[in-house]
Amino acid sequence: MDQYIGKLLDNRYEILELVGTGGMAKVYKARCHRLNRLVAIKILREDLAQDAEFRRRFHDESQAIAMLSHPNIVAVYDVSRSSELEYIVMELIDGITLKQYMQKKGNKLNWREALHFIIQITKGLSHAHSRGIIHRDIKPHNIMVLRDGSVKVSDFGIARVASGGHSTLTQEALGSVHYISPEQARGSHIDSRSDLYSAGVVLYEMITGRLPFEGDTPVSVAIQHINSIPLSPRELDPTIPEALEAITMKAMAPNPDDRYLSADEMLGDLEEFRKNPNINFDYNVLEFDPEEVPEEEYTQIRPAHLSGRGASERRYEDEEDYPPQRRRDRRRYEEEDYPPQRRRRYEYEEDDYPPRRRGPVWPVFLAVAAVLLFVGVIGYFLFNTLFAGLLAPPETHEVPDLVGRVYEEIKDDTELLAGFTLIEGDTVADDAAPGTIIDQDPKGGKEVGETVTAIKVTISGGPEIVPVPDLDGMTYNNAVTLLKSMGLKVSAPKYENHETIEEGVIISYTPLKDVEVPPGTEVQIVVSKGPEDKPFRMPKLVGMTKSRALAEIDNKNLQKGNVEQEEYDDEVEEGKVISQYPLEDTEVTEGTEVNLVISKGPDPASKPPEPPVPAGSTKTVTVPLEGYVGIVTVQLFMDGGEVGKETVDATMESAVSFQVTGTGSKVLSYYINGVIGNTTIPINFDE
Repeated sequence: MDQYIGKLLDNRYEILELVGTGGMAKVYKARCHRLNRLVAIKILREDLAQDAEFRRRFHDESQAIAMLSHPNIVAVYDVSRSSELEYIVMELIDGITLKQYMQKKGNKLNWREALHFIIQITKGLSHAHSRGIIHRDIKPHNIMVLRDGSVKVSDFGIARVASGGHSTLTQEALGSVHYISPEQARGSHIDSRSDLYSAGVVLYEMITGRLPFEGDTPVSVAIQHINSIPLSPRELDPTIPEALEAITMKAMAPNPDDRYLSADEMLGDLEEFRKNPNINFDYNVLEFDPEEVPEEEYTQIRPAHLSGRGASERRYEDEEDYPPQRRRDRRRYEEEDYPPQRRRRYEYEEDDYPPRRRGPVWPVFLAVAAVLLFVGVIGYFLFNTLFAGLLAPPETHEVPDLVGRVYEEIKDDTELLAGFTLIEGDTVADDAAPGTIIDQDPKGGKEVGETVTAIKVTISGGPEIVPVPDLDGMTYNNAVTLLKSMGLKVSAPKYENHETIEEGVIISYTPLKDVEVPPGTEVQIVVSKGPEDKPFRMPKLVGMTKSRALAEIDNKNLQKGNVEQEEYDDEVEEGKVISQYPLEDTEVTEGTEVNLVISKGPDPASKPPEPPVPAGSTKTVTVPLEGYVGIVTVQLFMDGGEVGKETVDATMESAVSFQVTGTGSKVLSYYINGVIGNTTIPINFDE
């Protein structure tokens, strides 16, 4: 059994199961007990965790990635660093890798489906690049496809940690080397355009079902990225739209300067193509500079599975075999293609020839030549003696263009600086990666004299950042006020029930506390709705007095609705509940509104005339209710007949009174709930 399964990391994350293993780390499914949600945890391999420098880079890169927040990027929730473990906490994705998806689809996707995926991938790269973060390992294995068809790019920055910023073409790199850019394969400095090359390879693979280059070793594949041009997608499948082929090949241009300048620019072309698949992009990016590629210039690398002979190359023997763009490269000048100055050497018409001269002309030419020679000698002498210092142009040097380069990487590069001295100027907030040169004085490409030897550079300190404040325990309204005052945005809140956190108070938020993010970053907040309401059965209120019914409503945490409505009722005595809504035994939850109808007693208009009052006096007779609880019925008897009857709540009333009319001395008896009382009640009506 895996050593981490069942463990609780930082007294918060419970490891549940192993979900994946990579070259650097293992990925586990875990539960965050603080926020009660499932997460993915990537734990650094033990052998790599022994390297302090490697751990430092892993931690720093992970902290940087944590500030990314985009629908097409796997979110990083937390980064932990301890003496024993190094791990990052990410959102748990319910899906499969793009590589697995392509394999299920037979490796080749419909171009519309491929367009749907590459647009989302490019959007994720655009967000990361805008914050100075380069992925360095874009491939289908690092792109997750969710059940709803959306995609998320994962493992940002991990490639850089693994290689220290350089490409390592070992057998372990075989999975990634198919997608690396030529400059990455050379181990040269790379920028965001390297990610666009890799995205182009992913798009190429999706629409053709093949990789652009194949080989037996990582090195052989890398060399093909540097020295070869892949077959164009339409050579493999003519049904692929020309514009999509143009986008793919521009992204995969061997020279970074021929690629898209940014992910936003590539995304713009993808969106234009999505709106109009018949659009024409006039790109020509498949050409190599002959100085960079020698006689093998017209050799294309064909994946081994495309040739029955297992060959990895193909040469074009006949002119007709060349693709159109190649035939243009090999076209020799026809007569009409020669520049005008060259055509004049052999295009004289008869009228263009000089007219014939009569008599010898050589004495004239000889005299002119002698004069010119004399003047030339005198001029040369004067120029090199008297006027040399005055007329000679000052010697100048071209200032190297340093914008976009990393200061620490070039400050000691004598070949690049070519005699100039680098002066570190101000460090300012900028969207470029920290340490990148964003301005210089004098400007790159400018010609300066020998007296100018210093270049002052302005360096990016990275995007302006704001630490996310501690929102735990705050109400949503207070949190919104605080975040806006710090220049941060707040997304529409998500509401969830919580057993311990009261309604309106924040349960969780992303990014987490103290994570440094650029101003304008959107904070996502989950707000408590309080404990979940559990249904229960509506109690019976009919027959209760109004005061008792209202007390029962309060006890059950129900809401009083219309409880003042009154009606006449011949059967329900005045002050008691005639009807209720919701009805008895109906399922309700706390806060449900309850309406009551209270009796006003019999309708006077329908009441029969009262019998004549017998002679005598009227006395009040009180029957005690001590020892009784709940609803009881009290009956009073005199001379063998019932003279009074009342139904009351013995819990609320300690006695019940009757008005009795009679004459002389009488002995009254009473019954409670049909049981005769222990005593009789004597009364004298004549007193």
